[in-house]
Amino acid sequence: METKRELFQTMVKRFGLLNRNCCEVGSLDITMVQSQILYEISKRSNAPMQEVADALGTDISTFSRQIQNMIKLDLIKKSPSEADKRIYLLSLTEQGNKVAQEIQREMEAHLDEIFSHMNEFEKETVLRSMALLNGAMAKSSVCCKPIF
Repeated sequence: METKRELFQTMVKRFGLLNRNCCEVGSLDITMVQSQILYEISKRSNAPMQEVADALGTDISTFSRQIQNMIKLDLIKKSPSEADKRIYLLSLTEQGNKVAQEIQREMEAHLDEIFSHMNEFEKETVLRSMALLNGAMAKSSVCCKPIF
């Protein structure tokens, strides 16, 4: 039987490849990181830049460079907060929204294909197990911190 680490490594690697393969939208070649940024911004309305960086577990300087590239691609708008001009808010442009929706459709199709190899009980078991695991990871003091 595979170890816990082997199972996680394999799953992360396979999902990473899935995510990378789904991100060509029209003439744009969206990176996995850009896809994740679009997803996080699409979940929020006028998201503070630091909040999105924190959600992705990325330091603000690295995140800021990604945002500048995405602004140049007309995917994201960055504007100062009315309440505090030191805080920048991120939102999707019309083009960014279209790209995010297309990536979401592609991801759903890929996940549907993966789950098509399981019966309903297996699908529900996997999804419940993933929800439990995510909850445990959120409570863990060692989760999501760099280990090297």
